[in-house]
Amino acid sequence: MSTFQRKGAIQISEAANRLIDPVLAKKAGINTALLGSWDEIAGADFADCTRPEKISWSRRNSEMAGEGGGIEPGVLTIACEGARALFLTHAQGELIQRINGFFGYPAIRQIRIVQKPVTPMHKHRRKPRPLSPSETLRLDTMTHEIENENLKAALERLGRAVISRGKR
Repeated sequence: MSTFQRKGAIQISEAANRLIDPVLAKKAGINTALLGSWDEIAGADFADCTRPEKISWSRRNSEMAGEGGGIEPGVLTIACEGARALFLTHAQGELIQRINGFFGYPAIRQIRIVQKPVTPMHKHRRKPRPLSPSETLRLDTMTHEIENENLKAALERLGRAVISRGKR
């Protein structure tokens, strides 16, 4: 269904992503979902000093790279600041697993690290206000039964952000 045939409004980000994703896919082999989720994928150790730049696919996979139908995984080029590139080199196996988990298939086989300054993408974000004790208790109650620690931590961060935006 095209944007104009759908009833109701769409978010501006959804419309922008529809325009930007084909250009990013053609020029860099990446999409806005990867860029938008990079902080979560890279983790606290590397979110502030890295940025995905492009995915290089083999020539025969380049037509299918966006759909995940490629035969061979690609090479992800990551910009990294200074000496932290050494630490990223040691953690690249785990990072490849996280990226492939994000895509849902083995999209990346190797990471290529390029040392250069990285402009933080999240400077414009407001820090969430501290939660009141009652809000903290409410959030703990909602997440206490979640067994997966990574999922629980991610949901708690989301919950803090959502609750802190509301009125006290």
